[in-house]
Amino acid sequence: MKSVAALPVTHTQPAAQVTGPPVVLVHGFASSGAADWPADRWSEPLAKAGRETFVVHLPGHAGGPAAESTADVTTGNLVRRLADGLPSSRIDLVGYSLGARLAWDLAATRAVPVRRLVLGGMSPTEPFGMVDLAAARAAVRGGPSPADPLTTAITGMVRDQDADSLLRVVEGLAREPFDPAARVPRVPTLFIAGEDDPMSQGIDRLAALVPHALLQRVPGDHRGALTSEELRTTVFRFLDV
Repeated sequence: MKSVAALPVTHTQPAAQVTGPPVVLVHGFASSGAADWPADRWSEPLAKAGRETFVVHLPGHAGGPAAESTADVTTGNLVRRLADGLPSSRIDLVGYSLGARLAWDLAATRAVPVRRLVLGGMSPTEPFGMVDLAAARAAVRGGPSPADPLTTAITGMVRDQDADSLLRVVEGLAREPFDPAARVPRVPTLFIAGEDDPMSQGIDRLAALVPHALLQRVPGDHRGALTSEELRTTVFRFLDV
């Protein structure tokens, strides 16, 4: 079987005496590490607080490799590639949207030892399996708009990026749909959702699966919640920063 490379990371060393485990940050679909976790809001204050950080760059996204084949970006392969680029010591793991879905599996499978887990903007369902990939691929090449709203939304998200790679990511994730009941993280977990975020509706059902999990709602929609000061403050508090 072909070996797939570890995912690249942006690594920031602590700027003070180490106060806790490294913090790993995983971005969402059709976004990027720089967009979701800007250094001045995340890695720099974490470094000043004595925390090492790793910002992961997913395939098909800015900073990450192209998705050369669908098989390389199935859920299982993404989790393995993510783990391969991280330290083998215990970490604190933070994911948002797609990053939260991958972080769930990373912690649940114990691919790396996780001390604390933060899952933000997470959907309890598998959206990518409902995308009409043929219609999406035709649309990004100038064809007609897809008939269904979800495929239209995905098309709009990928159109001005590496659309071929991103649609391979969609296809790869759909091959191994998210099934939260199949494996559950067994570490202290914080769920965060925007009060006006339709994508995280039902996140309380996910929180109920994880023993002693916390659920915090913050102002904003899917993007607004991530950029809010309330979310960052809540995450830092949970991670003892």
